[in-house]
Amino acid sequence: MNGASHPQPDHDYPFDPTYGYDLDGLLGIQPPSEPANFVTFWQKRYRDALTADPCPRLSRSADRHPGFITLDLDYRSADGFPIRGWLLLPTKRAPAMGLICGHGYGGIARPDFPLPRNDAAYLIPCFRGLCRSAREPISSEPRWHVVHDLDKPHQYILGGCVEDLWTGVSALLCLYPWLRGRIGYLGISFGGGVGALALPWEPRIARAHLNVPSFGHQPLRRQLPTTGSGAAVQRFVRDHPEAARTLNLYDAAVAAGHIHQPMHLALALFDPVVPPPGQFAIYNAMPGENQLSILPAGHFTYPGQPEREEQLLDELHQFFAPLAD
Repeated sequence: MNGASHPQPDHDYPFDPTYGYDLDGLLGIQPPSEPANFVTFWQKRYRDALTADPCPRLSRSADRHPGFITLDLDYRSADGFPIRGWLLLPTKRAPAMGLICGHGYGGIARPDFPLPRNDAAYLIPCFRGLCRSAREPISSEPRWHVVHDLDKPHQYILGGCVEDLWTGVSALLCLYPWLRGRIGYLGISFGGGVGALALPWEPRIARAHLNVPSFGHQPLRRQLPTTGSGAAVQRFVRDHPEAARTLNLYDAAVAAGHIHQPMHLALALFDPVVPPPGQFAIYNAMPGENQLSILPAGHFTYPGQPEREEQLLDELHQFFAPLAD
């Protein structure tokens, strides 16, 4: 465990973004009970997603990333939904591994962020309804996107986003079949929660990192004050109480209990957007020995942040190294 002692940042939120928890309290949070049909619900979705032919296509991109060839990517997800994004290839060697990156609800305009490995191919999809994969009638505004079809358990938008990740693995293996067994995942915030929901059923991903993941412990998420997408969920469930049953099937902390891959998590002690109790419920539910990196804050600027982020990149460089062996 890294970085366990940090003072609380100064803030002017009308609520406490630590929610009254210290680290010991966060490490004691347990996931909610699992719905009876949870495993069968997700296993069927995964089997169905594997039948999709992603037909990936690459073209020259106007975007650039130092040390990488940047290509525009599109592929077909479940139900034929068109997913667009990027593929980055190292310029000086064949990729030793494939890393799929899941973005946050803030979206991604271009793949210009720091990367932990220079020997990886990076598949960076935009999840359905967001960024390059925007499509009517899905709103790209997080407060509307997160409640799209929330009253329909089998059609809720988060399920489609999980399928976009699974079919992204299929697309990467269509392009580079020799990377089978060498694929990892990095997901932040929204992409972290999607990753937690996807990983238990996806044996083609060998190890994964989740950074301040969302969608953990839905009962708490429906109660804790937040400036993030959880506030929209709270409003929707107040007007449509039956939607709580849908959320129980999309609980990243419940899913985490079925994750079998080695995991690295970066979790915040203070976060006004994704409450830390939900983040830690995901980590606490995971079986086995997993790596935990403590962040002073998530979705919030704090002193020493550039140095802490550089340290995290170093940790991830080492964490994903076994994929190159």
